[in-house]
Amino acid sequence: MNDFWVFGYASLMWKPGFDHVERRRARLHGYHRSLCIISLEHRGTPERPGLVMGLDRGGSCVGVAFRVAGKDREPVLAYLRERELVTNVYLERIGSVTFECGGKAPALAYVADRRHEQYAGRLEVDEAVERVCGAVGGMGPNEDYVINTAEHIRTLGIRDHWLENVVAGIRKRQG
Repeated sequence: MNDFWVFGYASLMWKPGFDHVERRRARLHGYHRSLCIISLEHRGTPERPGLVMGLDRGGSCVGVAFRVAGKDREPVLAYLRERELVTNVYLERIGSVTFECGGKAPALAYVADRRHEQYAGRLEVDEAVERVCGAVGGMGPNEDYVINTAEHIRTLGIRDHWLENVVAGIRKRQG
């Protein structure tokens, strides 16, 4: 079997959780990073939903592509499906990534299903801050997830101005 690429745009970038033989900074075309998924378990509850990242249609997204050895295909796919498809709010898709160092490749990505009830759509900064602040799920406070995601993205040299504005709003509310 041939090697394949997996694209990470949020926690997958710094905590992939699967074996890979290479990682490269890359841009996925056709999707952008967005705080557009309603979280009812990990970062919220049905009574107080939170928000987590998704890849939404349009634009492009800078993230990290991981090359997975062909021999690891089945266990990596099983792991990713268990991690990403818990409520089926993400769709498994193949997209085109362009590597920062040059070249292109197809890559597996998990994108937001706009028809799913957990799809929040495009939110204004103030609305995202309102939804995030105070939401807590099994993985902890939603504010921690958003701030941690933004900090990791920035550490990788990736600018996401909308997300940075959401973090500023969260910090303002926290005092």
